Formats: sequence, C-alpha cells, structure tokens
Amino acid sequence: MERLWAGWRSAYVGGLDGRPPTGEGSLFERILRSGLPDDETYVVWRGEQCSALLNAYPYTSGHLMVLPNRAIAELDDLSEAEADELWAATRRAVRAVRAAYRPEGVNVGLNLGLAAGAGVPDHLHVHVLPRWSGDTNFTTAVAEARVLPEPLGVSWERLVAAWPG
Repeated sequence: MERLWAGWRSAYVGGLDGRPPTGEGSLFERILRSGLPDDETYVVWRGEQCSALLNAYPYTSGHLMVLPNRAIAELDDLSEAEADELWAATRRAVRAVRAAYRPEGVNVGLNLGLAAGAGVPDHLHVHVLPRWSGDTNFTTAVAEARVLPEPLGVSWERLVAAWPG
C-alpha cells in the first residue's frame, strides 16, 4: 500500500515529544498512565475498568478503540466487571460515533492475535468506526492509499463532545 505523508501526524505517531510513552506495560497502558492531558493522547473517555481512545492509524476519521485499562490479550481473561464495562463503553462509543459523524453504518470488531491482524496483540481492543456507502474511494481502490479529511485533534473534540453522559 502506498503512503501519503502527513507530517502533522508525526507528533502523535512518535509520541508528543518524539518518543512513545515510556515505562512498563503495553502501549495502551503507557498512554493511559502517561500523565499527559487527554487532548494530547487522544483519550476520549476513561472509566473505572476501561477507556476509549482514537486509533493512531485510523481507517477513517472517528476511528475509536475501546479497551480494558489493563493489558489483557484474550476475552476469556477479562473480569466480569471489565467485560461489563467494555461492552457498555462499546455501545456508548457507537452512539458517540453516530452523533459526531452521522455515518450510514458502523464497524465494530476485535482482532485477537497477530494472525487475526491485531496491531497491539498484548492488549485487546474493540474497534468502532463510522462507515459510509462508497467510502472506499478512487484513491483507496486504485492507489491503495487512504486520505483522512480531519486531524486527530478535531476527531477527538468531536467525539468527546458527542460521548454519552
């Protein structure tokens, strides 16, 4: 797949100071406990057991990930409280995506393990993203590249404002 360079994203992809969050734990655990403001780490919502944040490599604008706050690779390893909050938060994420983007549909899914396509296989996460008929456009279909129409900061603002109370 070809890449269209968007230099403004380097601060997010590489960490806000040019480095990913350091310390122990999974990437998501380090982001959640980085001490940085949520508008800089794109954490949309924090719960007792789970959180929601923007995908650093979104399929489309508004691509959220809902995940337990601790690194868990498999669904069977979730506590009952984590499982309950994960699915409740996923439902809220769908509502937020619908309110913020008015999509024609919403994809919700998990990739468990490297073979299934998990980019962070040690920390399960539920993808929630808006979809529209025909959103596979000329650039995606022919050039195998994706063009995103809004910066992550704008997506964060829209989803925080739309997140159900």
